[in-house]
Amino acid sequence: MQAIAITAPGGPEALALDERPLPQPGPGELRIRVAASGVNRPDVLQRKGAYPPPPGASDLPGLEVAGWIDAGDEAELQQAGFKRGDAVCALVAGGGYAQFCVAPIAQCLPVPAGWSTLDAAGLPETAFTVWHNVFERGALEAGQTLLVHGGTSGIGVAAIQMAKAMGARVMVTAGSAEKCAACLALGADVAINYREVDFVAAVRAATDGRGVDVILDMVAGDYVARDVQCLAEDGRLVIIAVQGGTQAAFDAGLVLRRRLTLTGSTMRARSVAFKAGVAQALRERVWPLIEAGRIRPVTARVFEAADAAAAHAYMESGAHVGKILLRWHRQRSDE
Repeated sequence: MQAIAITAPGGPEALALDERPLPQPGPGELRIRVAASGVNRPDVLQRKGAYPPPPGASDLPGLEVAGWIDAGDEAELQQAGFKRGDAVCALVAGGGYAQFCVAPIAQCLPVPAGWSTLDAAGLPETAFTVWHNVFERGALEAGQTLLVHGGTSGIGVAAIQMAKAMGARVMVTAGSAEKCAACLALGADVAINYREVDFVAAVRAATDGRGVDVILDMVAGDYVARDVQCLAEDGRLVIIAVQGGTQAAFDAGLVLRRRLTLTGSTMRARSVAFKAGVAQALRERVWPLIEAGRIRPVTARVFEAADAAAAHAYMESGAHVGKILLRWHRQRSDE
């Protein structure tokens, strides 16, 4: 099969087409004929040599795919409610940048009704991440307020729509007037251009000084101190990336007085059993909202798989709103 490999740590040019053996599914796994792969920030970090795959995972980048089941134990597939030929999307720990990808059956979900396999390729990584961090770790509830940094990222557009569908108020930060407008069009209640105004002051003003209940932060670094100032009493800060650096100094007294919770997580190295639990929650709580049209795909751009280097350069430019995808197969071979 064809795949996109990292030839050496470096820039986008380090990505190149490669020939790889067809992966074989083991117990509890299935193989997907990949229609498309999602491009995510961790893929960029892996390409740079800063985010190695966990033990046992493929060395190929790619954390999410969608396509059609083409191999797997029939009894295991049936037990999970699948059969060969079904359209599925999957969260994987690596190997997504390829024509075929092996995934744990428990980390696969049906392509939502009304969505194409291309649409669904950008769904797993964002849905798993937002559900666990915003709704499980952050415990966001209907009527509460969520602040999302990076509202036009893949994670950001998913967080806006999922939180609104669950009855929350959503505030975002973004880096231009155009990006703020895009967030508002997706349902955000307040969009703050962090290049023009202090987001702490803007959050306090928009909440009448109360602050927000949950913050989803992909920046960390010096944002942490400012996030703490934005939180309401009993507020929760959830850090999922450290684009602004790993070191942070903040007012611990404020944490005590407001009874704040600071937490964070990464998904890639978590166990299959853990991810299976998230998948089940998504199927029960989020998939019905998607199929009802309350959450829709937001695709910034689709690249042919051979143009993966251009896709990474586009991601690093920061110009995108929503998901960036790599297309492998346009349709099923038997259609």
